[in-house]
This record gives sequence, C-alpha cells and structure tokens, in this order.
Amino acid sequence: MTISEKSLFFGTRIRLTALRQEDTFIFTHWFEDSEFVRQFDSAAAVPQSIHRVRARFDEDDKSHCAYPFAIRLYDTEAMIGICGIDGISWNNRNGWVSIGIGDAEHRGQGYGEEAMRLLLRFCFHEINLHRVQLTVFSYNQRAMKLYERLGFVREGVWREAILRDGQAFDTLCYSMLAREYQAKQAQDSAERD
Repeated sequence: MTISEKSLFFGTRIRLTALRQEDTFIFTHWFEDSEFVRQFDSAAAVPQSIHRVRARFDEDDKSHCAYPFAIRLYDTEAMIGICGIDGISWNNRNGWVSIGIGDAEHRGQGYGEEAMRLLLRFCFHEINLHRVQLTVFSYNQRAMKLYERLGFVREGVWREAILRDGQAFDTLCYSMLAREYQAKQAQDSAERD
C-alpha cells in the first residue's frame, strides 16, 4: 500500500483533526463527568473553566513537543474524544500517548481502538518515534485490555499511586517500540489475509 492509498488521519468510522476553539466548550462539559475525568487524569475530578481549558489548548498548540487531536465521527463534525502525544523527547525519539472518549454514549464501541491505531501510525510513521509510553490506572480494565491488544508491553507498576473513594489503586506503565509496532502490524495483516 502506498502512502497516497492510506490516509494518515482517517479511519473507517472516525477521523483525527486539530482541536478547534469551539471544542473547548465540549471538553469543559466532559470535565463535568467524573467517570471521564477519573479515567483520563490522575488529578482530582474537578470541573474545568472554559479559560483553563482554552489555556491548555493554547499551550499544546504552541508546543513543539505535543500533538493533540480531536476524535471526530467520520462524516460529522461531532467531537467524541481526544487523543495525542506529548512530552516528546526528540533526541530520544519517545513521547507519552493518551486517549479519552468524552461522550459516554461512544465509550465501549471501538472508537478508542480505532483512534489509538491512527495515533500510533502517526507516531511511528509520520514523526518517526522510536518509543511511545502511557500510564493507565488499575481500575480501568477496558483500557488495559485495549493497550495489550494493540501490542503495548506492560513495563512496571507505580504501586498504590492513585487514591479514589478511600481505596488505593496502582498506576500501570506500558510502552511500545517501533519494531514492536511493525511486528504487530505485520501480524494483524497476516491474520486479515
């Protein structure tokens, strides 16, 4: 398959776009959903003001070490999630990936997997990273299964690093190397044939 036959930002049901000013209202609304915030961030689940969200968007937009994306349904402008890579260390060719499906009605339907596949392709084929990493909370079993299905390798555990509702949870560390990504792509392609 040639580069022109494969769109970098379009999947079968979703597409990745730049964040837009009007997306700040949607993102602010998601931060009113404690389930979303507790999966997406280790900070306390607190609603975010439009000014704080805009400042965060502006900071990412100016950074040379971050590429945030809105996850939109393929044929509409509806933003259903956010993903991206940040904290890029260019000399080491690595960075931190993250994803969150903001609308509860779109969770558990495979949109996150499709978005993460597009994001990984961007990381390894477009900006030529060697390694990507992420963390996930031990209570987020659905995300852990997704990352392992995509080929991420569990590297370690930050024991009892998250406190929620009077309980301590681990933060799990995962990574993927470029060669592991290539091997997983070859395996998935062989299974489809």
